[in-house]
Amino acid sequence: MIVNREKIAKFRKNKRAFWALVIFTLVFVFSLFSELIANDKPLIIKYKNNYCFPIFQSYSDESFGGDFPTEANYKDIVIQQNIKQNGWMIMPFIPYSFNTVDYELAQATPSAPDSQHILGTDESGRDILARILYGIRLSVIFAFLLTAISSVIGIIIGAVQGYFGGKTDLILQRVIEIWDSLPQMFILIIIASVFLPTFWSLLVILLLFSWTGLTGMVRAEFLRLRNFEYVKAAQVMGVGNLRIMFRHILPNALVTSVTFIPFIMAEAITSLSALDFLGLGLSEDYPSLGDLVRQGKDNLQAPWIGISIFIVLSGLLSMLIFIGEGVRDALDTRKNN
Repeated sequence: MIVNREKIAKFRKNKRAFWALVIFTLVFVFSLFSELIANDKPLIIKYKNNYCFPIFQSYSDESFGGDFPTEANYKDIVIQQNIKQNGWMIMPFIPYSFNTVDYELAQATPSAPDSQHILGTDESGRDILARILYGIRLSVIFAFLLTAISSVIGIIIGAVQGYFGGKTDLILQRVIEIWDSLPQMFILIIIASVFLPTFWSLLVILLLFSWTGLTGMVRAEFLRLRNFEYVKAAQVMGVGNLRIMFRHILPNALVTSVTFIPFIMAEAITSLSALDFLGLGLSEDYPSLGDLVRQGKDNLQAPWIGISIFIVLSGLLSMLIFIGEGVRDALDTRKNN
């Protein structure tokens, strides 16, 4: 416990890393409530003494005095007037979702920032701020899942290589070298041409190539630690290999591995954005940050798109890098200050 407190204290002394972690956490938590912040549906409606919550439940047009059984369009003037005459409604701070097209724009798309669209709209008339808010949540969750799953796989394989060594290490190392030499981009192009990638399919595809990130480091740590006296003593006492690997050696090997997790997350966000930029990633049904990068390139006459997404992506990646550096310095026993 004392050692952990010292490491936390060392991390907090690194102001850049500490505030990067605070800001990144706040931004991510803020994005988790995107539906409550940016949505084309009211947060709450009071209609004829009944309370409705359109974000959590779908209501038909007929429920608010309309003529159609389909879901209500809360941008419809008739629906708005009926609600105001029989009650009230509260709209989110940003009255647009990530896929809401504003058909009432007074200028051609992509439109410049104004009072209705703080960061302007994209080439389809969708609010950029709303797409960025939803896109941050999608990118961070994608990066977290990819990092977590690939790290588990990489750590397990690296542990097996380093602990057993010999032919096991040799065979697995050759397999990893062959796997890493495969043309990842060509494979992604072929897969994208066969079917339309989704969140989960793209996660699996990138997972196939990202699990090798920590393997070499864990392997080296296990090769070093397996010759320590406490490991030899456990083997003499008849302790099982799995127990030695994951209870005695792994906690010590994880110290160096944890420092690379923020960097792996940054790489995952970059990979997802790059694939979306190239048109090989998620479809337009998803709020993609990479798609905004592409639109910024294709619409140089609308600099607000490129500037906005540049600030967001560079900010996210910089914060992850600062966090990674702070964790690395905090866990480095060679640094006393």
